[in-house]
Parts: sequence; C-alpha cells; structure tokens
Amino acid sequence: MKHITPYLLHRWLRVALLFVVAVVALSSSLWSQSSKPTSASAANSKEPIKPIPLELKLDTRKVALGRKLFHDPLLSGDNTVSCASCHALDTGGVDRLTFSKGINGAAGDINAPTVFNSTFNFKQFWDGRAETLEDQAGGPVTNEKEMGAKWDDVLQKLRASPGYVAAFKELYPDGIQAARVKEAIAEFERSLVTPNSRLDRFLRGNEKALNPEEQSGYKKFKSYGCTSCHQGVNVGGNMFETLGAVQDYFTERGNVTKADYGRFNVTGKEEDRYVFKVPSLRNVALTGPYFHDGSAKTLEDAVQVMTKHQLGRPMPEEDVRLIVKFLSTLTGEYNGRPL
Repeated sequence: MKHITPYLLHRWLRVALLFVVAVVALSSSLWSQSSKPTSASAANSKEPIKPIPLELKLDTRKVALGRKLFHDPLLSGDNTVSCASCHALDTGGVDRLTFSKGINGAAGDINAPTVFNSTFNFKQFWDGRAETLEDQAGGPVTNEKEMGAKWDDVLQKLRASPGYVAAFKELYPDGIQAARVKEAIAEFERSLVTPNSRLDRFLRGNEKALNPEEQSGYKKFKSYGCTSCHQGVNVGGNMFETLGAVQDYFTERGNVTKADYGRFNVTGKEEDRYVFKVPSLRNVALTGPYFHDGSAKTLEDAVQVMTKHQLGRPMPEEDVRLIVKFLSTLTGEYNGRPL
C-alpha cells in the first residue's frame, strides 16, 4: 500500500463513483423504457437534463452596453481584438480554432469555450479560476496572448468616446470604471442563452421533437453513464472531473503543457492535476474542435475519446452514431432564431 499515492487513490475513487453512477443510470434507463408513465411531462420531469428557461430577467440597458463592449476592439492593446473575435455569435460562440489568435497573432494556450449559456456554468474558464462572469470578463482584456491591454489604457480610450461616456453615466454614478465594464459585459453574456432546442421541446412534452434514432441516442447517452457528468440545464458546466479518469489521456497524447494541468494551476493540489470543468454540451454540434486542447476534431472523435478514457469500456460504432445524432438535438435558438 505504500506505493499508492493520494493522486492514484483519488483517481480510483473517481472511477468507482463513475461505475456506480453508470449502473444507476442504466437501471433507471431500463426502468423508464419498460414502465408506462402517466404523461410525457411526468416522465420528463425526472430526466437528468433540464430545459433552458424561456425567459430571464436582465437589465436591458446593461445588456445593450455590454453587447457594444463585447464587440469593440478598443478593449485590446492595439485596437484589433474584441471578445467576439474568439467568441463569434454566428459560429456557436466560438472561433472553431484549436487555439484562438489574440493580439499580434499570438496563439492561446487552451481552446476557447463557447460563450453561449455561460451563465449556467458554476464557474468560468476550463480550470474554474473565475467564480463569476464579471471575473471572467476581465481576464482576456489583460492576458498578453489574448487582448494584451492595460486597464488604464482601456479606460482612457472609452472615456474619450462621448457615446460611452453618456451610456455609462446613465447606468453608473461613478461612470467608466473597470468594474463597470466587466459588469456590463457580464450582463450581456447572461443574455446569451439558447433555449428551445429540440431536446428542450422533447423534455417539455413534445415527444415528436426527437425522431426515433435521436431518442435511442438519448437513451444510450444515459445508459452509458454520460449524464453522470453531463446533466442539468447546461448538460455540463456544473462540476469538475479528471480528464482520463479511467485510462490515462495525457500519457497517450503526449507533449503535456501547463494548460493540461487544469485545476491544479489554481489550487496547487495534486488531486486537481488534469482536472477540468466539465464542458456544457449545449450547441455542441457547432462548437468543435473539442476538449481543452482542441484535439478532437469531430463529435465522433470526442465520443470515442470519452468512451475510452472516462468510461473505460468499448462502444460499438452504431452506438457512437446514435449518441452523435442525439447531441445534434442540443442546438438551440438565439433571439428566437436557430443557431
């Protein structure tokens, strides 16, 4: 026993927990397939995935100001990069690059996650270092590989704009301050929700919203235990997990970087090495490449990696195909229009 490190013990406990959850999920799935609930709404109320709310209460004036700031390259050091450069709203809230290009063409260290539905994440960034959207909004501005700016310079540029001066004065007695910029951007990001996906409509009782293959894929998604990590309103985004919980992902991939350490970079705890926030699967058909390192180019690749390294079990190609079919039903609407 003296050779069992705390890290290995931690991983074994995670594997045991995943096994238990998978067994429970399989039992629940089999029960749901064999039983006859009184109504679709009664059955769907017990589902591990929940629909996105159709309405959110937000300050529309702050949302409008935040939208302008989100798309404004004035927030970068050389006036060339905006938040939307890496989080384009017309391509699923991402730029679809393995690593985003920041100021002076610098490549980032980690794949840019989608900004859509980030309000439902329990923490922000892959390593969870930001507790709130306000904390997250300020990070890229001063990151030397992203927007490469200094707040004093950003504020000076904004204060030179009569439009910004008037907009901030209307909302904030103290005018243009870094905290107010972050607050406005965060309020805009809270508005970036994509409800009314076909799965959401199915969960609300429309059994025809998913075709038979997609419903089969959803059942397999649950029976394999995928919902042990991908559940709730955001189909993820509400817990941390080790990448390679069952089989070592990083030794197989090689070329380990500091970004691969994940949560360890925040806490310094060995048990947090290679631990990441579980990503949301909302709109996942639009947001490749996948994982923090962008190594999975297609959804089929991503499902196979998860099967091997997180579940430790083989998955027939037909099951992969059906799960990918199901994942396509998670694409929602933004401002009433399909993404």
